[in-house]
Parts: sequence; structure tokens; C-alpha cells
Amino acid sequence: MSSPVATTSLPGTLMTDNRLANATSPYLLQHKDNPVAWRPWGPEALAEARDGGKPILLSVGYAACHWCHVMAHESFEDPDIAEAMNTLFVNIKVDREERPDIDQIYMSALHALGEQGGWPLTMFLTSEAEPFWGGTYFPKTARWGRPGFGDVLEAVSKAYQSDRDRIDQNCDSLMAHLRATANGSGLESGGQALPRGLATTAGLKLAELTDPVNGGTKGAPKFPQASVMELIWRASLRSGNADARAACILSLERMSNGGIYDHIGGGLSRYSVDQRWLVPHFEKMLYDNAQYLSHLALVGSADPDPDHAALFRRRIDETAAWIEREMGVEGAYAASLDADTEGEEGKTYVWTPGQVANVLGKADAVAFNRVYDISPAGNFESANIPNRLTRTDDPDDPTDETTLRSWREHLLEARNKRAQPARDDKILADWNGLLIAGLARAADPVSRESLRNMAIGAYRFIMDRMITDTGLAHALRADTMVAPGFATDHAAMMLAALALAETSRSSKETNGYVRDAERLAAFLDRHYRHETGGYYLTSDRAEDLIVRPYSAMDEATPNANAMVAEACIRLWHLTGDNSHRDTADAIFTSFAEAIPKNVFGTAGLLNALDTLENGVLAVIVTETGARDTAFDQALLALGDPAIVRRTISAEDRAFADDHPAAGKEMRESRPTLYLCAEGRCGPPVTDCSGLAGHLRDLRGH
Repeated sequence: MSSPVATTSLPGTLMTDNRLANATSPYLLQHKDNPVAWRPWGPEALAEARDGGKPILLSVGYAACHWCHVMAHESFEDPDIAEAMNTLFVNIKVDREERPDIDQIYMSALHALGEQGGWPLTMFLTSEAEPFWGGTYFPKTARWGRPGFGDVLEAVSKAYQSDRDRIDQNCDSLMAHLRATANGSGLESGGQALPRGLATTAGLKLAELTDPVNGGTKGAPKFPQASVMELIWRASLRSGNADARAACILSLERMSNGGIYDHIGGGLSRYSVDQRWLVPHFEKMLYDNAQYLSHLALVGSADPDPDHAALFRRRIDETAAWIEREMGVEGAYAASLDADTEGEEGKTYVWTPGQVANVLGKADAVAFNRVYDISPAGNFESANIPNRLTRTDDPDDPTDETTLRSWREHLLEARNKRAQPARDDKILADWNGLLIAGLARAADPVSRESLRNMAIGAYRFIMDRMITDTGLAHALRADTMVAPGFATDHAAMMLAALALAETSRSSKETNGYVRDAERLAAFLDRHYRHETGGYYLTSDRAEDLIVRPYSAMDEATPNANAMVAEACIRLWHLTGDNSHRDTADAIFTSFAEAIPKNVFGTAGLLNALDTLENGVLAVIVTETGARDTAFDQALLALGDPAIVRRTISAEDRAFADDHPAAGKEMRESRPTLYLCAEGRCGPPVTDCSGLAGHLRDLRGH
């Protein structure tokens, strides 16, 4: 596909009215004072383009995006650039977090053009909203081998007006690609099954891509890659591969000690621009921290190294405290914190030795700076990002955590007096669902009921306040909802319900959460199901787009189909209802051709496939149905995400008569564990030692 060539523009009709002032999205509101005649996505803007025969300039970003801010300051605030945009295009601004459907469609088109993708996404569409060319960030004037944005505007407009054959050719090719993806073309497997053990094989292959020194994937930038790292961890469990296991632990430890982690305030940034995890892109996203909590709980419970276990427990406490302190909105949690403060990236977070001394005093500052790599030379643009990537063995270093924690608290108090990054305070159902699951899973390893209470509070808020006639809403801000929600919202809240069910304090609670998950599953079946067996991103009640997104690929969060598959497999174990197993099987069949072709991009589905193949129901029978701490901790120490937990009393009829766990009782008046899989249960276990052996016996390996 070809790119327009710079030339002069044809005259057009100038539009100057910016219509973002009434938007609820913080990202759109950031652009309400631009001289660009921005429109929000909707029927009016699309009709304006059709009626005027003008091409559309679609700009997609998000509030915490650093390069979105850069392009806004360079181009969208420039009167001359704005005049060209207003004359030549109908300009539409979209918040990708509010409208992931639009983002997925046009990002897929950009990938089909051979571009890597990223944000801001800058796409040029016909007046019928069909894409024909695009890119990401464009500088105002040509540099770094990229054309200047003004030249791009002129060239695209000229080509649209005078070279329609080339435009139509590009458009037809891109639309064919988008329709094929939406229709499931190339995904059909002819009913073939995925080979058993594919998840393990793929995970071990991905382990070869990890950095043996710094963890994470090799090179820079470094992203947490939550689904990929979980798949490597699962593969290490199935294969006994010590190198794969060590790669996961190293990655989590390096992230937790690196500058990507906020050592003063808690929480993980979106990614590191270097290979050491030192210099972050400073925005903090709720979804990253949700998945970080899950991984800290999973790996920390199973790592016998006491230093690692203590580190991961601290990071759970600190990250949850940051979320509660800075991200709370009503009863749920905000989407993100910006990378920039007063136009400067990371300004809030960096320190000089003198600034530390002003807070702690000279003597304590010297010690603190030695521990946290703060020096006069700096490690980031003449300032310092606190980190613990280099641990000193100096006996004079005050490495006891109590002292360090006190100093960090004093520094946080001082930092809070600085200008702060903007917060995108919209509530997203899918990201909150991931967080609820993360908090529920992390509560037990650190014995913090407060984390579970945070999870329950957010769960109740989403399920009470964000339910509409069209199912869950996707976003809520300023009493305005974006609805209907997406498959990701319903799937993530299924996982949230099941995480709460597996960690509930009573059978009654468990049953309630299981019923919620089943209702969400039924709603997905009615309004999101694709004829090949998977799920569309959008509801059948949603507005018409040029295509209906359908994909197996993860983004920074697991794909909707991956989350539905994982949730349905867990429901199958918890209820014995084979229809849930059938749903998961249909998803895997639908994507059986696509998964082996891209195991990195489909890691979420492969994690669910591992749960399908290696899932075990751990039924703990206690006198009252209350949790048994000893068995819970012993199960957590296995570090196996394919284990599904359920605690019942002997009188509970939690399972149908044909379920292998039906009628199980306590033995010797003691809490008793039954491990069940594939229609059978192992012998009763009253001693929580030796569970790994019982698990191997049940699985036959």
C-alpha cells in the first residue's frame, strides 16, 4: 500500500468550532481548548463527513499518554496546523480507553499498513469512515526520519481529492483485511483440537526470549507483559524447567526493585524505556497494577527465597496502599495517572540529593541516597529516579525495612506538596474487574482483610452502579456512562466474581459470586457470541461500526476471549455444569489456527488452555464452611493458577449428585481436602504437608 506524497492542498471549507467541551472523557477535555475543530466520535461527526464529502482525521489517544501530549502541544495547539486540519478534514478525537472498539479497528488497519502501532494513533478515513492511510505520532516539522504533520495533512488531502484510484485501492485492501478478521476468516480450524501441551511448549519457547540479566523480554523498551510471564510460569510448573521459573522470578524482582516501580509512593509505571527497568514512562495505569498484584501473589507465595517473598509482600502492601490512597473514585478506582506534571515527564517523581536532605536531614539522606541510587550526577536528566537495582553490602547501610519505610513516608509527605500529575478519574469496568481479582488473590498471601474489603467494595460498586438495560456499562464519569459495555467488561467481572468466590469466607458468599459469574456468562452468550464460537468485542446492541471487532490477541490486558475461557473453565470446576466447559472448548476451536501462529499475542488464551488441561478443583470441607488457613496457605504455596479453590461445610449441597466432589465429608473431625479433576477425586487429605505429591498423583505426572 502506498503513502501520499507531499504537495499543495486544495481549498476547503474552514470549520473552527471545537465540540469537546461537553465531553466526560478527561482525554477529550484536555483538547477542548485546541483551535482544532474537534468532534467526538458519533453520528453527527460521521454525518458531517458524509454530507461534506470530506475525509476524516481520526486521532486516538488517552489521558496519560506522553506522546499524545507532545503531539497536542506541537501541532493541535498550533494555529497554522489547526487551520489546515479544519480546512481539509473533519477532525474526530477518541479516547481509546473509553472506546476500545474504535481503537482496535483502526489500529488493526494501521498494522495492515505495516506500521508497528502505538499512541497517538493518527488515521485518515474516507467520508464513510473507512481507513486508507495513517501513522502514530507525527512531529510538527520533519525530523527523526518522519514527515512533518503539516506536510502529511497537505499530501493526504491532495491525494484524496486528485488520486482517488490509489486511495480506493488502499481503502479496499484495508477493509478486506478488517472484514476478514471480523468474520473469523483464517481462524476456522475445521474442528481441529489444539495439541495437548501446547501451552507448555509455547511458554518454554517464550522463556527463551527473556533477558537473563534483567528479566523481562530482551532489549528495550521493557513492558511487564503480564500474560506472557504467566504463561512462562505455568510452563515451568508443568515441565519442571528451573530456568523458566527463574526467569519469572527474576523479572518480577527486577521490576519490583527498578525505577519502573515507585519506591516512594507505590505502584508500577506502564513500561521502562531502557533494558534495566530503570527509567519508566511515568504514567501509572490501573490495569498494570491490577495484574502486578496478581503476579506478586502468585509468585511470592511459591518462591522459597525469604528475601523475594518479603519483597513481593511489601510490594503488594505498597501498591494496594497507593491504589486506595490515590486512585479511589466513589466506590471504585480511576483509570490512570499522567506521565507529565506541568508539561514535564516525571517531574513529580524525581529527586536530587539536596531535596532528600531537606526532608530527612543530611546524615539520614546520605544513607537513604546510597540505598536508592540518588547521586549528584543523577540517573535521569540530572535528577534521580529512586531504585534498588544495585544492592550494597555496606554494613552501615540502614537496610532494615522499618527505617527505610519511615524515611519513604517522610519523602512521600514532602512529594505530595509538589505539583501532581493529572488523574484520569473515569471508572472502567474491565480494568476494575482485573483489579478486584488482583486484590482478592493478594489478600491471603499478605493476610490483609483490608485488600479483600477493597475488592468487595469495588465489585459491589460496578455490579450495582454500572448495570444498565444493555448489560454492564464500560465507563462511568460525572454520572455519565458509556454503554453498552464490551465483552472485556463482562469477562473481567466474571473473573472478579470467581476470584472472590474462591476466597470467600462462607459458602453463601461463594454461591452468590458464582451465580453472578453465570449470569454474566449467559449475557455474553446472548449479545456477544460469534458464530464460530468466540466472542465479539462489541454487543449486538451497540452502534454500527465499519466492522465488529473479533480477535484472539491480547493487548496490555488479556483478550476478552481469553478471559471468558478462563472464567468458564473455573465455573465448570466450581459447578460441574458441562455447558461452561463446552463454551471454553468452542473458543479454543474457533481460534485453533490463530493461536499457534502467534503464541506471544495469544498468551492469554494459552493460559486458559493450561487451566483446561491441568485444572484441579481443591475442595476443602470444614465444620462450618469457614476457610481453613493452613490448607489455603499450603495450596497458595504450590503457585499453581490452574488450581480452583472452594471451601464448603459437610452439610452444603454445593455440587450436583453426579459431581465427583458431591457428598464429601470431613475425616477425623478435621478440615479435609479433596483434589478433583476430570471426573474423579483423590483420597481425603487431612495433613496439609505433601500436597505437591497428592497433586502429581491426581494428574498422573
